[in-house]
Amino acid sequence: MSSSRNTRNPLGEQNFLMRKPNWENLDRFIPNRAALDLDYAHYMVRGGRKGIENPEAASTPYQKLLTETFNMNRGRIFTFKNKPPTPVEAIPRRLLSPPLHKAKSTKPSRRVPQGPEKTMDAPGVVDNFYSNLLDWSSSNILAIALENSVYLWNPSNHSIIKLVTIDDEDGPVTSISWALDGQHIAVGLDNSWVQLWDSVSVRLIRTLRGGHHGRVGSLAWNKRILTTGGMDGRIINNDVRVRSHIVGTYKGHEAEICGLKWSPSGQHLASGGNDNVLFIWDRSTASSNSPRQWLQRLEDHTAAVKALAWCPFQENLLASGGGELDRCIKIWNTQTGSCLSSVDTGSQVCGLLWNNYERELLSCHGFSKNELILWKYPSMVRMAELTGHTSRVLFMTQSPDGCTVATAAADETVRTWNVFGIPGVSKPARKENPLPFAHLYTIR
Repeated sequence: MSSSRNTRNPLGEQNFLMRKPNWENLDRFIPNRAALDLDYAHYMVRGGRKGIENPEAASTPYQKLLTETFNMNRGRIFTFKNKPPTPVEAIPRRLLSPPLHKAKSTKPSRRVPQGPEKTMDAPGVVDNFYSNLLDWSSSNILAIALENSVYLWNPSNHSIIKLVTIDDEDGPVTSISWALDGQHIAVGLDNSWVQLWDSVSVRLIRTLRGGHHGRVGSLAWNKRILTTGGMDGRIINNDVRVRSHIVGTYKGHEAEICGLKWSPSGQHLASGGNDNVLFIWDRSTASSNSPRQWLQRLEDHTAAVKALAWCPFQENLLASGGGELDRCIKIWNTQTGSCLSSVDTGSQVCGLLWNNYERELLSCHGFSKNELILWKYPSMVRMAELTGHTSRVLFMTQSPDGCTVATAAADETVRTWNVFGIPGVSKPARKENPLPFAHLYTIR
């Protein structure tokens, strides 16, 4: 009986082949595919002959024919003894998906302080939008005009000296500007004169007369040439080395000159006036005999144009700001005269400064918010708003290293702001002084 049963089904009982398989435990019944003869199993399922003692012999002719036909070893079709080779990727996976951890930027983030570093009492700051009464020299001396006097503050040792006091009939002081050497300073007066002073010896060098009729509210140096702008709307180039100092004039404004700025190359001059007009002049167009034609006449502002700043990293790029009825900062291509962007700040624009290390622009404002705003260029997105002054911030200047900004406001204070930090240079935290108001200084 057992012999018949084994001959009929050498792989096991027949009812096992008809039984419904348990797929969860299938690996227990097929431990190695190489050991199976699928042809014989198929033959037996369809009712193979019962009298064959050697079932493998039935499939031998077929196997031989299959091997000869396809020139292969049929017994190794389903055998995987070696690990299959790794497929070659057409596009590396690292290029298709971003890395799990982004590499840290090598450029550290810069913190913009929201408050001033120092606050100095400056009684007598003239509340006049059309004057320019604050300037920082290349030798790191901050000059400020308070009514009829000019004071010099040294940030290194906090010393303060009085440079000059003007007589009442000639004053008050309406503008000041340091020469590039950091030693000589020009002082514009209400009586139309301009004085040149040596800050080291504290002495008057010469007085420039006869150029203007009315106060001189704007000054700008271009090497040995001092450009002056007056209430009479005239712009004059003065060579301070010669006796006949007037060597060129620019005429185009119909009202008081509010702002003057030479480009970094010294080739172009920007002038803004109370006639709401911005002019771009070429250095070579000024002549002592007759005024020359401007390069650009820009009339997009709707109020006085005082704030002017040439871009330090892109030639022919100029920022300008309008007064209380305009409130806009405009970026110009001075070569073509096109306005690249314009943003409404919401307040009177009194001053503009570019960051020498980043693509940023700083503005100071009067009515109505009396604040400083740091802008990202070219998107002109507000990065920070610096508050502290309680009245309009009329004057703003930059330290020679480009990091610190000084502002003077109608609240009779001068404040310094560490708004332009050098990237990659970490500075130690400033120790708090235990004495109240110990950080306050007084000018004069």
